[in-house]
Amino acid sequence: MWSQIYNPFGNAAFSTIVAAVPAVFLLLMIASGKIKVHIAAVVALTVAVLIAWLGFTMPLGMALRAVGLGLLTGFFPIGWIILNVIFLYRLTVEKGWFAIMQQSIGDITPDRRLQLLLIAFAFGAFFEGASGFGTPVAVTGAILMGLGFSPLAAAGLSLIANTAPVAFGALGTPIVGLAAATGLDVIKLGAMVGRQLPLFSVIVPFWLIWAFAGFRATKEIWPAALVCGISFGFTQFAISNILMSPYLAAIGAAIVCLICMRGFLYVWQPATVWTSTALRVRDDSAATMRTPKPLGPRASSGDIAKAWLPWAILCVLLFLWGTADMKAFLTGLFTPAFPIEGLHLQVLRMPPIVAMPTPEAAVFTFTFFSYSGTGILFSAIIGALLMGFSPKRIVMAYIETIGVVKYSLITISSMLALGTLTRYAGADATLGLAFAATGVLYPFFGTMLGWLGVALTGSDTASNVLFGSLQRITSEQLGLSPILMAAANSSGGVMGKMIDAQSIVVASTATQWFGHEGSILRFVFLHSIVLASLVGLFITLQAYVYPFTEMVVK
Repeated sequence: MWSQIYNPFGNAAFSTIVAAVPAVFLLLMIASGKIKVHIAAVVALTVAVLIAWLGFTMPLGMALRAVGLGLLTGFFPIGWIILNVIFLYRLTVEKGWFAIMQQSIGDITPDRRLQLLLIAFAFGAFFEGASGFGTPVAVTGAILMGLGFSPLAAAGLSLIANTAPVAFGALGTPIVGLAAATGLDVIKLGAMVGRQLPLFSVIVPFWLIWAFAGFRATKEIWPAALVCGISFGFTQFAISNILMSPYLAAIGAAIVCLICMRGFLYVWQPATVWTSTALRVRDDSAATMRTPKPLGPRASSGDIAKAWLPWAILCVLLFLWGTADMKAFLTGLFTPAFPIEGLHLQVLRMPPIVAMPTPEAAVFTFTFFSYSGTGILFSAIIGALLMGFSPKRIVMAYIETIGVVKYSLITISSMLALGTLTRYAGADATLGLAFAATGVLYPFFGTMLGWLGVALTGSDTASNVLFGSLQRITSEQLGLSPILMAAANSSGGVMGKMIDAQSIVVASTATQWFGHEGSILRFVFLHSIVLASLVGLFITLQAYVYPFTEMVVK
C-alpha cells in the first residue's frame, strides 16, 4: 500500500505550486488558442503523471492505473451523454424539425435577450436538474446556435447560465455525494445550499443579459429577468427547505421558472426588440456565424408539436432515468463492477484530510442502462423512428456523429483522467490544505476551494467528494459550522463549472466551433472568478455577521 504525501518537498508553498502545475498549464495552453484542446489535455495529463510519480512519490504503475480509471469514467457517463445529445440534435436538424422548433421559440418572443432567459437559463436548468454532466450546455448551446446566435455567444452564455442549478443537478447528485464524503445529513446539506444559491439564482439572469448585451439593454428587460430569477430562486429555496428535498430542487425550480416566464411574456414584452445575436464585447466568432435558413411558410401547430416531440421524449426519459426507483431497476439489470487491480484499496488517504488513514476505493462500475446517456440514446432512437428515419440511416448518422465529436471525447476523457489522478496522488489535498491555512478568512477561501475543485474536475459532485471531508475537518478545527462550509464547497463550485475544460469542450462541440476553446475560456473566466468571489463573500457573512448567521442550518 502507498500512503499519500501532502508536502513531498518539505515546503508547503512549493508543494502547492507543483500540485497546481498540471491544471494551470492546461488552462494556459487552452487560453493561448495556439494548441488544440485535445492535445493540450493529453500534454497536461502527461505532466500530471510525471508530477505524481516523481514529485508526490506515487508508484508509476498506480499512477497509470488511475489514469486508466479516469479515462473510463470520462467517457462513461460524460462523453456518453455528449455523444448521444449531439446525435439527437443532428437528427432533428437533418429532418428540419429543429428549424421548426427554433421558429416556435421565436414566436414566444423575437427578443434575443428573452430567448436567452428562456433557453440558456430556464430550459438549461431543467436539463441540469434532470441529468447534469454536460447535458444542459450541449442542448442549449446547440439551440442558441441554431437560432442564429454567434458561436461565442451560444457557447459562453450557455456556460454562464448553467451555474445556479448545478449544486442540485442530476436530481441532487452533488448533495448526495457531499453527504457521503462528509458523513453529514443530506437533507441539512441541501437546505443549507438552498439558503446560499437562491440569491445568485436571482443575480445570474441579470448577469447573463449584461454579459450579452450590456447594462442599458439589461435595464430594458429587468421585469422579465426579475420574474425569471425570483421564480427560480424562491422555488429552489422552497423545495430544499420547506419540502426538504435536495433531489428535485433544480428540476422543480426550472419547471416553475418556465411556466412563470411563459405566462409573464403573454402580458409583457419590452418596448424595443433586441435582434443582435453577437456579444456586445468583441466577438470574432460573429464573422463565422451561420445565418439560419429561411423557414418558408409558418409551421402549423401540429408541425410545432412534432418538432418538440423528440425533446419532450428526452425530458420525460431523463426524468424517469433520474428517479430512485428507475435507477435501482436499471442498475439491477446490468451492473458489472471492475476493481482496478493494483490501485483499489492500495492508496491511503492520510490525516488531516481524513480522521484516520483510509484506503481509497478504485472501482469502475459499468451501470450502462442507468447512465443518463443511455436514456438520451433511447430517446434519440425513438425520435428518429418517429421522424421517419430508416434503421440503416440511424446507424450511419450515429457513426457520422462519432466522427464529429471524436476529439471532444478524447478531451473529456483526458480531463477526467487528470482529475482522477490528482485525487489518487493526493495533489488535490495539497491544494486544499493551502486553502485551509487561511484561518479567519477560511469561509471565503473554502468557498473558492469548491470553485477550484469543479474547475479541475469538471463536476460539482467530484469536487464535493474530493474536498467534502477536508471542509468538515477544517471547519470543526476553526470553530465554524461544518454544514455551512460543506455546503459552501458545493455552492462555490457551481461558479467553476463555466471554466472547467470539459464544459468548454462540450460548449465548443455543441456550437460546432471547434478549435476555439481558448476564446470561450477567455470570455467566461472573469465572470467565473467574480461570481465565485461574491459567493465567498456571502458565505463569509453567513459565518460571522448577524443576521446572516441565523441562516445557518443547525
